[in-house]
Amino acid sequence: MQQQRTEFAQALRAVAQERKLDPEVIIESIKQSIIAAYKRDAREQGMDELEMEALSYDVILDPGSGETQIFSFNPETPEDRKEVTPPGFGRIAAQTAKQVIHQKIREAEKGVIMEEFSGRVGSLITGIVLRFDGPDVRVDLGRTEALMPADERIPSERLNLSQRLTFLVKEIKETIKGKLIILSRSDPQFVVELFKREVPEMSSGSVTVKAIARESGVRTKMAVFSEQSGVDPVGSCVGQKGVRVQAVTNELGGERVDIIQFTDNMEELVKASLSPAENATVKLDKETNTAHVTVSEDQLSLAIGKDGQNARLAAKLTGWKIKIVGDGVKAEEPKVEVKEEERAVEPVVAEETPKAEEEAIEQPSSAEATEGQGKDAEPVVADDSTPEPSSEEPVVAEATEVVEEKAA
Repeated sequence: MQQQRTEFAQALRAVAQERKLDPEVIIESIKQSIIAAYKRDAREQGMDELEMEALSYDVILDPGSGETQIFSFNPETPEDRKEVTPPGFGRIAAQTAKQVIHQKIREAEKGVIMEEFSGRVGSLITGIVLRFDGPDVRVDLGRTEALMPADERIPSERLNLSQRLTFLVKEIKETIKGKLIILSRSDPQFVVELFKREVPEMSSGSVTVKAIARESGVRTKMAVFSEQSGVDPVGSCVGQKGVRVQAVTNELGGERVDIIQFTDNMEELVKASLSPAENATVKLDKETNTAHVTVSEDQLSLAIGKDGQNARLAAKLTGWKIKIVGDGVKAEEPKVEVKEEERAVEPVVAEETPKAEEEAIEQPSSAEATEGQGKDAEPVVADDSTPEPSSEEPVVAEATEVVEEKAA
């Protein structure tokens, strides 16, 4: 008997440690499985279904020996109990108990895993692409699976099976089949967490992200700030020779990341957010929450960006509606000095001349005729075929979303 108690106890502890479960949870699962097995066995023995369902059942399980006792009672008089433990459960009943035990353990294990991941929401995790459910991606996280929906993928990114990637644990979602871990690579917070991994000053809290705007797969703008003296927030994120920001860009598949320094001066923040455009003039209309920006003609296309992307991200970052116009003055073309010997000789145009006049034309001497040889190279013509953005109509960008990092 002592050996039997030891074996059961050891098995119970082994399962609890392997599955990282509370032993009481396993014991409760075993009790439920025994009740399910008893009911099935009772039906096979011809017990009335209505009579069986009208009764309640309780199991006493000895955690040392594993011995069990089954009691039935009327819910209205729970003190009147009757032991109904059969002499032996039989093969079918034992199989039922085994299946229920496995099911209950899986449910309890999944609950523990979800509890663990609920504390990791908003952080990074590494997983392997397992399979594709249409546009959605199933990811293997080791102990469980997770889902990256189509709208959480980077649009320009191509994924392969068994590819190892970094993801953001976005949320734990309740579904019909239970709780499901949702991952993301397109969320702006994903970029913030990548920088926290690469930048020690950010992970320690000396550098913080005040605002971020992102169009995943293409471009991100991020405003950073530091209250600690002697710390350059932008330089800390960029790293020596750009090694830190390059590591983030590589993880994002080449997505460009613009880092600017945050300031409470909104005019300066709007001006910085329009980088790489320079020398912009900003006037704020607080009544309409509009920033009127004027830039030189040669900076207009940079301020607007391709398809208005730069201005649109600046509006998201600052939270202001931005109107951009050119000042109407084109930048002066640089003067190029040409040495006298490099100047091209103007071409001689031969025209049909009346015969009488032709005889009157003085023939040049042989020295004059040979003086201009070797100097008739064709002139270099600079042709800027790229049309300049029109400054007659202002370009308007509105903020549709401002993402701020939540305080840790």
